[in-house]
Amino acid sequence: MFAAAVRRRDGCDRLVVESVIGWPEKVKIMQSNWIGRSEGVNLDFEVARETEESLRRLSVYTTRPDTIMGVTYVAVAPQHPVATKAAKTNSELAQFIAEQNQVKVAEAEMATMEKLGMDTGLKAIHPISGESVPIYTANFVLMSYGSGAVMAVPGHDQRDWDFATKYGLEIKQVVEPLSDELICDLNREAFVEKGRLINSGQFNGLSFIEAFEAIAAYLTERGRGEKTVNYRLRDWGVSRQRYWGAPIPMINCDACGAVPVPESELPVLLPEDIEMDESGSPLGKMAEFYNTDCPTCGAPARRETDTFDTFMESSWYFARFACKDQNTSMLDARANYWLPVDQYIGGIEHAILHLLYARFYHKLLRDEGLVNSDEPFARLLTQGMVLKDGAKMSKSKGNTVDPMSLIERYGADTVRMFTMFASAPYQSLDWSDSGVEGSYRFLKRFWKQLSEHEALPLPEINSLTLSAEQKKLRLKSHQTLAKVTDDYKRRHTFNTAIAATMELLNVISKFSEDHQDKTDRIVVQEALEFSVLMLAPIVPHFCHAAWQRLGHEGAAMDALWPEVAESALIQDSMLIVLQINGKLRSKIEVSRDIAKDDLEKLALGDDIIQRFIGDGSVQKVIVVPGKLVNIVIG
Repeated sequence: MFAAAVRRRDGCDRLVVESVIGWPEKVKIMQSNWIGRSEGVNLDFEVARETEESLRRLSVYTTRPDTIMGVTYVAVAPQHPVATKAAKTNSELAQFIAEQNQVKVAEAEMATMEKLGMDTGLKAIHPISGESVPIYTANFVLMSYGSGAVMAVPGHDQRDWDFATKYGLEIKQVVEPLSDELICDLNREAFVEKGRLINSGQFNGLSFIEAFEAIAAYLTERGRGEKTVNYRLRDWGVSRQRYWGAPIPMINCDACGAVPVPESELPVLLPEDIEMDESGSPLGKMAEFYNTDCPTCGAPARRETDTFDTFMESSWYFARFACKDQNTSMLDARANYWLPVDQYIGGIEHAILHLLYARFYHKLLRDEGLVNSDEPFARLLTQGMVLKDGAKMSKSKGNTVDPMSLIERYGADTVRMFTMFASAPYQSLDWSDSGVEGSYRFLKRFWKQLSEHEALPLPEINSLTLSAEQKKLRLKSHQTLAKVTDDYKRRHTFNTAIAATMELLNVISKFSEDHQDKTDRIVVQEALEFSVLMLAPIVPHFCHAAWQRLGHEGAAMDALWPEVAESALIQDSMLIVLQINGKLRSKIEVSRDIAKDDLEKLALGDDIIQRFIGDGSVQKVIVVPGKLVNIVIG
């Protein structure tokens, strides 16, 4: 069997999430924690009186070298060679190790499981003090994680404290708090904060950073340790013992070992005339599939019957989509034209699986010269869940909602609008039938506005002379267009895009009550056209009919997205806040180019301000141009 694995750890530095710009911070943190980059020190404890060279040193990794003088025991995994050798002359230890070998412990369970261990009878020599400390085998040390050995500092690590307290081992304090607000009581718990070193010989008085550097230098100079960067991420085992998956293109030869299938014989295709049963993959039982000849020496050989992990395929399918008809290579130049993917939408449950695999695989493709981009997905949106009465919708819970009855009653557009309006796409949506009713009422009001408006072709509005009220409506229209464009394109907050359009339609409605001449109708026509086009991605069927109601023959979805006119955003007037002794009392609208003295006079003449001044005397008037006037009275 070919044991296929990909060394993801070799690319850990290139997987740092700081290089991913348009992703949610939560996903970046999840990936960063999963990669688990840490800076620490690798150091060696010598096993006392050990004669075998391979067992003489116990290598451990720590991110807290400042606590090294507080080591009171060393713990090794039950499967560690040091423990295995000690068990040969210790039947109780052998039994303990045998029991632990029957227990499968996941890393996630380590924090909560009961800490069990046994003294191996061996001693380890401290690399700085030269003191002897006992070597225990413990169930909280995994052979698959790091070197399978840890230095135990019960005074400053809670797990080590729990174990030491249970087995009566010494607990030393070597770090003291930096402030009186922190309490160190080793009779109750470990003190895990960083502080100042005590009881540490030549390192006394050093801070964490100072001690880190000094102790690392001391160990390096004496050949007993060195600074290093470590990762929590492990290698990726990609072979699976199942039928479903891409065949691993390797041939196993007794003489030549594992040999790649010649490129001329690729791809290796799965046989389709198979019989599935409960005994596993059928490939290992099909001699016609696995019997072959070695490409190197020509001797009889066995084709690999394992298949690739499906993540191997899902990690680059998006690149293959760009050149699906390329039959002579994985990818061609079209992949570089389309990649990276502009927008990826998927659940946050993919954060440390598919999304991390895809990032790693994409960098592999880049290193092989198959793509030019560093990252596969430029932007990421993790959609929320749909809830019902505060709980996730589930068939097993019986709280699902069949949208068909609502679609038949209100129309598909209404249901779409509620779904988009109820919450931002990255947040959970709490389903509400009354909310659907609200969206239906809004669309009816919108259609009424369209029906009451007399449509007309839009002229070049910038050449028209507009009244102050017309300019205000046009300003609101273009401000809304700018916001909705940003909501769709950058922020992906469709709910706020809908809300902004609703607000514009309210302004249009109020304006239309008192303004009915042709120029009024022109600015209303523009505002309504903006509203229809802005809502078209949300309610396409409604907006198709609305677009034609406004005098257009084509489909709204085929129309160009309108552009914001910068001239429409220029305001002739501005709103000024009026304060009395720093408290808001009134507001006035004034010309943007009003002189400071004139603004002061208008503020003092305001009816509301006059009422507040009353019999008081004005001590001082503070004018902040473009913002406010504060009148100080005594």
